[in-house]
Amino acid sequence: MAEWTMDEPVGETRLDNSVQGLLGKPLDRIEGRLKVSGTAAYTLDEPVEGRLAHAYAICAPVGHGRVAGFDVEAAREMPGVIDVIVEDERIARETGGFFDGWMMQGNGVIDHYGQSLGLVVAETFEQARAAAHAVTVRTEEAEGRYDADRLAHEAEPVPADARLPDATVGDLDAGMAQGVHSVDAVYSTPSMVHAAMEPHAAIAEWKGKDLVVHTSAQLLEIARQMLADALKIDADRVRVVSRYVGGGFGGKGGIGVEGVLAAIAAERTGRPVRLAMTRRQLFHIVYRRSETRQRLRLACDASGRLTAIGQDSIVSQRPERSNFEPVALGSLALYAGANRRFTTKLLTLDLPETGPVRAPGEAVGMLGLECAMDELAEKAGIDPVEFRRINEPDRDLTRDRPFSARALIECLDEGARRFGWEKRKAKPASTREGDWLIGHGVASAIRVNLLAKASAALRIDRTGEITVESSMTDIGTGSYTILAQIAAESLGVPMDRVAVKLGDTAYPNGFGSGGSMGAASAGSAVALAAEDAVKELARRMGVPAAEMTLKDGYAIAANRRVAIADLVSDEPIEASGTIQPGTMSKTYDQAAYGGHFVEVAVNAVTGETRVRRVTSVFAAGRILNAKTARSQMIGGIIWGIGNALMEDAVTDARTGQFVNNDLAEYHVPVNADIPHLDVSFLDEEDDKTNPLKIKGIGELGISGVGAAVNNAVYNATGIRVRSFPVTLDKLIAGLPG
Repeated sequence: MAEWTMDEPVGETRLDNSVQGLLGKPLDRIEGRLKVSGTAAYTLDEPVEGRLAHAYAICAPVGHGRVAGFDVEAAREMPGVIDVIVEDERIARETGGFFDGWMMQGNGVIDHYGQSLGLVVAETFEQARAAAHAVTVRTEEAEGRYDADRLAHEAEPVPADARLPDATVGDLDAGMAQGVHSVDAVYSTPSMVHAAMEPHAAIAEWKGKDLVVHTSAQLLEIARQMLADALKIDADRVRVVSRYVGGGFGGKGGIGVEGVLAAIAAERTGRPVRLAMTRRQLFHIVYRRSETRQRLRLACDASGRLTAIGQDSIVSQRPERSNFEPVALGSLALYAGANRRFTTKLLTLDLPETGPVRAPGEAVGMLGLECAMDELAEKAGIDPVEFRRINEPDRDLTRDRPFSARALIECLDEGARRFGWEKRKAKPASTREGDWLIGHGVASAIRVNLLAKASAALRIDRTGEITVESSMTDIGTGSYTILAQIAAESLGVPMDRVAVKLGDTAYPNGFGSGGSMGAASAGSAVALAAEDAVKELARRMGVPAAEMTLKDGYAIAANRRVAIADLVSDEPIEASGTIQPGTMSKTYDQAAYGGHFVEVAVNAVTGETRVRRVTSVFAAGRILNAKTARSQMIGGIIWGIGNALMEDAVTDARTGQFVNNDLAEYHVPVNADIPHLDVSFLDEEDDKTNPLKIKGIGELGISGVGAAVNNAVYNATGIRVRSFPVTLDKLIAGLPG
């Protein structure tokens, strides 16, 4: 077994001297044909043994209170109904985000609207749905806390031992007083929900005392433990399978209530049970992104150097939850400024819990910070790109540590060149094409880089075919493909000689997909397993591993060229690798960076905003696959445009219900909203991050782009919107002319 702990920079590796030429190439996804042809087996497509039953969840009809009882007799008598389950104490009120990692058991308390209270099991989905709607939930409704704006003054500081504790360096008030130019403004972002194309779903079947759950999940080992805890059984009796995930974005981090409910129903009925949550149910059952209220305080001297940078935020959460939206996560080390303060206060609300949504922290924190930077740059009379260059720090000034590798300014410079930034007119509302006001905006992007403990197994059989196994998941990011590339490059074989098996807790713990850690963690484990196999091949070749070249399925050394299959013969090679984080993550500030440049057109009559051009340049360590990496950036940018202009989970302050709880009213971008996106990467390797020298990118693209859109809207109209999303009602009254 090959093991590596990141306690020191990575030296030269076999992957640094590409022989097979696979890393970085824009290769098609291994599973791409299955997906576009509709033959990839997602959760609800998985075959099971026995006659499948269908379940439908019963959800709370009020936002806060207690359950007084259930009237289920009519439902039990309906056609096809097998069981109505409402009294089982294991029914989960909530699942918890994967940071909390635990489930709250049902006890008759209603914590929020739409909470799961039970389920109906029937022969068909339609029968289960009809019967569930026939169940009457009798409640004792209590007054709930739903209005974040009205209750904001009651927010409390987060604990000192929080995952993102408050940070203060110097004196922020003194720094504000020293500044020649300053900004003191409040930016707000609304509550947002996951809107993954594939709904949360599960199929559960018991095989004796052992449980198998097919579900759509990102972190399978965590999902297995949460499921075992909820059902009060040993984790080694639980197997979780998730071969393909139709979108996760944090919302499928652990196990959802659907997995628990399906398992309970399968146990009660003795049959495999399938449960898919409806879109409207998902708006309340899956954790959301917290709304935020961010007070940005920035000041600079006459030359544009920051004398103060502060971001004080209020976010919300359910009672009894420790996780919260880390608004300042990306802000901590982004810019210079001797006097700095980043704080968070937590407001308790009786709404669905908050949890990880793509780029927790940076996605919303950059909306505030990057717009405030634009405001201050204008007050100082300095170009926004130049203003960021002036305030480039030489180290992480909040935590006093050096950067591992940082190319923010290079990203901004290259983006400005590609975009044609020099043609921008700094004066707002100075460019017009007919009824359209044209504007240009810029913003920085940042995403912290993380690493998790992960393992992988690798096998070379007698034909030279290679199999990689890991419980790592593919949530649409290309995990199957990049892991095959790593193995094929390391062992010098064509891609079609590698089979990758993922998404099953029967395989070694590959951590999974979350926090942009998947490629670095599982990928490093595969690379280490491959190195383990290389050493064995070299031993069989009778040469030192450093003197052996592997290419096109052959081992070459000492004037000999031997097929890998011949070295294996009748004795397959079994190898494994494990990576785990070490002191490098504490010694160095690690992050991926980027720069977004946006052109918008705002209709001078209606206030409609159209995004016309986006140029984004990123530096994120070694890129494993140019095509899948670019695809990740495009997805993040599109989501960020939606954050800027559309997304808003509107809460009814009387009932605690999201009133726009479907994709007809909860607006997200569609094809017509998105222009061609110019996305590129700078060459970079970071030897402080992991053996692959890569950085996570899944959440980088969304960071900052919404601020660039808003800054462009201001440049087009002269209207500074500080409450997202930037909808036409916030523009129309102030439009020029």
